[in-house]
Amino acid sequence: MTTDVFLIIGGLALVALTLADVFETVLAPGGSEAFLKVVRRTVFLVLPVWKRATSNRRGISGMFAPFVLLCSFVTWICFLALGFAAVIYALRSEFDPPLSGFLDAVYFAGSSIVTIGMSETDATGAARFAVLAAGLCGLAVITMAITYLLLVLNSVAKRDTGILKLNTTAGEPPSALTLLERMAELRLRTEIPRMMRNAREWCLTVRQSHATHPSLIYFQSTGAGVGWPAALGALLDLALFAELLIDAEELYGPAVLLRQDALKLAEQIADLVGLKPVPDVCSAELMNEVAARISRCGYNLKGIIDYEATAATRTQLQACVTAMAQHLGKPTTTLLR
Repeated sequence: MTTDVFLIIGGLALVALTLADVFETVLAPGGSEAFLKVVRRTVFLVLPVWKRATSNRRGISGMFAPFVLLCSFVTWICFLALGFAAVIYALRSEFDPPLSGFLDAVYFAGSSIVTIGMSETDATGAARFAVLAAGLCGLAVITMAITYLLLVLNSVAKRDTGILKLNTTAGEPPSALTLLERMAELRLRTEIPRMMRNAREWCLTVRQSHATHPSLIYFQSTGAGVGWPAALGALLDLALFAELLIDAEELYGPAVLLRQDALKLAEQIADLVGLKPVPDVCSAELMNEVAARISRCGYNLKGIIDYEATAATRTQLQACVTAMAQHLGKPTTTLLR
């Protein structure tokens, strides 16, 4: 009798933890604070094995993120099945015929959760409510899983749309210098402030979605080119050039705000994954060459430019982006093309 009570308490606790993790993963705007954190733990457990298994390829394959989601969905269902199996096994005498073992309870709970009800055993008494609860929870988890999948696909589409827009003018891999040259060639220099404001909105959108759902970091789209770290690095370069090299009042404010938001995105994602910054060392000579090409496009340069300090600032800004690009096996942004 005492063992059955512990089974019921333990089973209900596992069910409660699983449901809390599912609901907070899908619905919590600040990310899941539940105990299980199935999606996040699955990423960290599977990633090292996946990298070793695909070490002959460049970068993490596009199948990794969908595989993580599939594993997370299966884990949620398995936890529910085990939790309700413990409750059902504790009530085994209230089944007709009585359940002969724990595996029978797992099968009965699993068939109830996936709402197929293939077992020939009938529940009576309090066991009926356990079976009904298992079916309702299974339906809720499956619905939340579909909702989560749609949310992920929508977030990836928004991220990749911004990357495609950037690649149109900045090339691939994207380069802030190429973007400035292209905008000057098209006589669209006045559009750069608006472009930076749109880029800031993109950074905020990606930061909110990827920090909330870490699996998004690993989703790749073949149509989005080399990936989102390179795009983020190009935006940081654009903000740096507009703030420290170009003498244009209308660019300064948008550049500072873009730099702040893009840097917060890079630092937060790197911290979330547990990456240390990797300095992408830039020399004063390279910054001097960048400034010369910017000047040849018709942009006015600032009167006094400390190229050594500017290069050091770029090295600091790109450190987290470089770490993330290396983590994903993707190229980082291009300074000179």
